[in-house]
Amino acid sequence: MRSNRATMRAGVSMAATLPMIAGALALGIPAAHAADSPGRDTLAGTKPAWATAKADKGATSDSSKVSARVYLAGRDASGLAAYAKSVSDPSSALYGKYLSAAQVQQRFGATTAQVTAVKSWLKSAGLKVTGTTQHYVTVSGDVAAVEKAFSTSLHNYSKGSKTYRAPSKTASAPDSLNGAVLTVTGLDNAPHTASHDDTLPGPGAAFKNAGPFSSYYGSNTATTLPSAYGKKIPYAIEGYTGKQLRAAYGAGKYTGKGVRVAITDAYASPTIAFDAATYAKNHGDQKYSTSQLKQSLPAEYTQTEACDASGWYGEETLDVEAVHAVAPDANITYVGAASCMDDDLLDSLSKVVDNHLADIVSNSWGDIEANQTPDLAAAYDQVFQLGAVEGIGFYFSSGDNGDEVANTGTKQVDTPANSAWVTAVGGTSLAVGKGDKYLWETGWGTEKASLSTDGKSWTSFPGAFTSGAGGGTSKTVAEPFYQKGVVPDALAKANSATGNRVVPDISAIADPNTGFKVGQTQTFPDGSVQYSEYRIGGTSLASPVIAAVQALAQEARGGKAIGFANPSIYAKYGTKAYHDVTDNPTGSGLAVARVDFANSVDATDGLLTSVRSLGKDSSLSAVKGYDDVTGVGTPADGYVSSFSRSQGHH
Repeated sequence: MRSNRATMRAGVSMAATLPMIAGALALGIPAAHAADSPGRDTLAGTKPAWATAKADKGATSDSSKVSARVYLAGRDASGLAAYAKSVSDPSSALYGKYLSAAQVQQRFGATTAQVTAVKSWLKSAGLKVTGTTQHYVTVSGDVAAVEKAFSTSLHNYSKGSKTYRAPSKTASAPDSLNGAVLTVTGLDNAPHTASHDDTLPGPGAAFKNAGPFSSYYGSNTATTLPSAYGKKIPYAIEGYTGKQLRAAYGAGKYTGKGVRVAITDAYASPTIAFDAATYAKNHGDQKYSTSQLKQSLPAEYTQTEACDASGWYGEETLDVEAVHAVAPDANITYVGAASCMDDDLLDSLSKVVDNHLADIVSNSWGDIEANQTPDLAAAYDQVFQLGAVEGIGFYFSSGDNGDEVANTGTKQVDTPANSAWVTAVGGTSLAVGKGDKYLWETGWGTEKASLSTDGKSWTSFPGAFTSGAGGGTSKTVAEPFYQKGVVPDALAKANSATGNRVVPDISAIADPNTGFKVGQTQTFPDGSVQYSEYRIGGTSLASPVIAAVQALAQEARGGKAIGFANPSIYAKYGTKAYHDVTDNPTGSGLAVARVDFANSVDATDGLLTSVRSLGKDSSLSAVKGYDDVTGVGTPADGYVSSFSRSQGHH
């Protein structure tokens, strides 16, 4: 269910679909004994919320085939969560005492005896073991064997207009395995896919922006267009460059030298090396050195149509070019997943952790929390915790659909950004003025109104909500320790008296109307395939920008990994490290004029002129202090330098 991190290109964002999590799972607490199944340990969250009595269509045929993954809890699941917390917390004695990938496997990984016991249990039920990794055992077999192994029955349930298989009661494992099984995925066969957060059509079809443009915020006023909020407004930015973003977020002299950044998405753009090199040359970014950009790809790709493989090429292009523009000396490893399905994305994340490919991982994809099942949440959290122990931090875009109401009808956050073990990156509209001077930011949220036929007014101004930074309060993840005392109770306790995780943690530029320029090889209507550039946005832009800023901060720290960054990010709350972003930074309404090609590539079919109001993110709002659009704010001049060794560290 991952791929909802769409990059805002046309201002449309693709929504992502994801799985859900229970509080205990979020902390890696081993399963409880099942009172109704003596001798069994329940695998919490394996019965999805949509498998209700009302939706039950009866038992699944015994001969139906099932393929499942049985995830291994390792030898000390609660110890893993505790170590991940301590090693990431600046106030802990264990802060920064990271373990190597080999040490992590030795201390927390499954033992040979555990793997053997799990395999023999599965085989004794009649299942065939089809593969084993250090994280899971894959099995296949018929429904009868699965029901025997997991002590549940599989039924068919209606979900929306379709019917899927799922367990009728929570699955369990024999307690003789002593908690060796973390969870099992695949017992339900509803698709779990992610989507990317950039907002653009894929390179399948070319996209270009029409002018006029501003080169910096306010450089070109739309004098011939109607006013908005009582004044003439500027044309949208043509696309900020790395130089402008580095100035806005306080890069100073740092370049990310010696720091490794990984990017995960599905599939891989066949033209990435050429596109990235051409873009850097065109914009005065540093040339890539030999082996500075690497790819780690699966042997084969699957689900290419269901996941719209080519639609992911633009996402990868944006992620790579944004990291290099802000941290020109950082080494980038792109890790492509075999598809946009959770299992494949999990494999990519695990590859980064198991081989310690980077200290900073940017992920511009996700899904809605309602699609997240607790079994998958547990598997994701385990990878994030293993990474934290090694000093690896994961950054996830918060989504491009604001509170998700316009997109799904229900107010909710996105996942995996909702995990307590990742840094959720929200979005802003950014104004960089003349001489690369930072002017202001608003929370990213866009309302759009079109120019009237006679050109004298904006129709139904300010118009409808189109897109905005994802955020809000989780319904399933408990409030993490680092948010206590910073996140206001009105947000933390919106869904329960005990408090829940609130998204995002930090933010950066995301509004496609104040967006970043990228360059990509695309297919034009005449069939030609050529490199061209366009402006893009989305929290798919914010995530790699923050990852790059973290690379600068790690360099400022003398190269020592920051690891899971949230405890450090919240410890700096309220200091000069951040721009505190609000929706109304100038005291009056803000908007830009935007002109688009009706056919997305040239003026032959006419132009579409619109006004885009800033700082209107559905029901979410950026206010003074922590908020559910921008988190603690965006990096200011003091942020990167606050990590330098001269500032004193534990």
